[in-house]
Amino acid sequence: MIRLTRAQVREIDRRAIEEYHIPGVVLMENAARGVVELAVKMLSGLAGSNVLIVCGGGNNGGDGMAVARHLHNRQFSVNVLLSVDPSELKGEALVNFQIIQAMRIKSERATAELIAQHPSDLLIDALFGTGLTAPPRPEFMSLIQAINKQAAPVLAVDVPSGLDCDKGEPLGSCVRAARTVTFVAEKVGFAKPRAKHFIGDVTVADIGCPIELIEQI
Repeated sequence: MIRLTRAQVREIDRRAIEEYHIPGVVLMENAARGVVELAVKMLSGLAGSNVLIVCGGGNNGGDGMAVARHLHNRQFSVNVLLSVDPSELKGEALVNFQIIQAMRIKSERATAELIAQHPSDLLIDALFGTGLTAPPRPEFMSLIQAINKQAAPVLAVDVPSGLDCDKGEPLGSCVRAARTVTFVAEKVGFAKPRAKHFIGDVTVADIGCPIELIEQI
């Protein structure tokens, strides 16, 4: 089984964009479709089910907002909670925020109280991805703790927020996911015994990176 480090993931993304001319927003779109496929299965395809998506300000949050679009189009009731001010968004994450705004998908600034108050059939964790290398700030830890208190099953995008993807150890607070959709390949930390408490069942989603590139890395 192929497993990737944080550095390898970054290198694959960089070279896919720079050498193979795959726009970053295309990779994000493909990632979102992989998450949506599993989310629909977890919801048994029941239109009208409530989905809460907690998004960070980076590419992981951009993935989450792209997921929101597709679930909305499939007639699910979607709410997006954003952990940063929209003015801080950039790149592909900003593109997807602008799209959900145009589609009038409900979005609010994330707080632990709002997470607790939102009834949901599925909670999607899109706060932090593979780039996290230090404990989240206290305000983000409170969001992670609120996610873990939710009764709904949690689907993590790429990596459960708060997990060091190389070491398989929580960086302070860490989301406990029922399922994780990770991109391109599993991360090396997923093989560590402690990681199993946080990642749940893992599905690998193809986001369109050339197989030749993955084999080289």
